[in-house]
Parts: sequence; structure tokens; C-alpha cells
Amino acid sequence: MPRLARFVLAALTAVAAAPAVADEASHPPHEPSFAVRVCLNQKERRAEIEAGRVVTLATALHAAKSRMSGTLVRARLCRGHDEGHGLVYVLTVLAHDGKVARLTVDAVKGTLVGGI
Repeated sequence: MPRLARFVLAALTAVAAAPAVADEASHPPHEPSFAVRVCLNQKERRAEIEAGRVVTLATALHAAKSRMSGTLVRARLCRGHDEGHGLVYVLTVLAHDGKVARLTVDAVKGTLVGGI
């Protein structure tokens, strides 16, 4: 299986396994912007993508790879924490050097809006 296909398959698996709500305890205290973030469930994610209101996860991954390459550990589609971003993909990536980073991609525009 080509590398990109494995990456996308892993990303889709991570999105399907992601919980609907991220709580404060699951995020480090130095990242207050992630303290309360409501994420969409599988049905809601599918509806947003099929309606064309958000870019695909593959597009979000492409934007994230411009900042950091590595293995996708977790991907979630969540409501943005501020007024500037309605829906965002929150991607947790394990870099080749062993560091873990959380990247945020605007789900409507497909552009990187935060991370590392």
C-alpha cells in the first residue's frame, strides 16, 4: 500500500475512534485554547463533509504536512475556540524525532491556523 494511502487510512481510523468531546484533563495546562473544545461525532462529521461545508481530512493533512511531517496519531473535527474559525481539524502528530505536536487546520479553508 502506498505511503499516502496508509497515512490517510490511519487518519480516517483515528477520526472514527475519536471521542465527541475533548475535556480539559486531556490537554496540557500550557494550551488553554484547547481547554474546552466540542468535537463532532461521526454522523455530524460525515454530514459536514458530504455537504461540502468543510474540506476533507486529506486536504487538512496536506496543510499540516507543510509545517510538520510525521505519523498522525489522532484527528478530530471540532468547533473552533474563537470567532475566527467555525470548524477546525485538530491533528495530533508524532514527529520522526519523537516529539508530539497538535496542529489546527481551518476546516473550511484548509489552511493551517495553529500548532507546534
